[in-house]
Amino acid sequence: SACSRSNSNRAAIGHLHRQHYGRLYPLLLVSTDGSTIRLRYGEPKRILMMPLDSNTLPEAERKARLRRQFPSKPKAKEEETFEGIDLDTYKKFWKK
Repeated sequence: SACSRSNSNRAAIGHLHRQHYGRLYPLLLVSTDGSTIRLRYGEPKRILMMPLDSNTLPEAERKARLRRQFPSKPKAKEEETFEGIDLDTYKKFWKK
């Protein structure tokens, strides 16, 4: 049987058997029902939320989520007019 020795030749021919990112960071995984799981993750993040399937939601809640995600466009404001302003009160600020 072939014997595999761990020497410098083996390291030069093959690859190192280790993870790309040796450090794992603590992570809080939040599932769709609200339960949380603490686990180790390769990227430094604090919270990771599982995506919610909108097909399982009731119709009213699904529409409310869509409204929050895509808000309506703001209505155009009316322009101010100078008709109601008394110009004599600002007469002192004019250059002479």
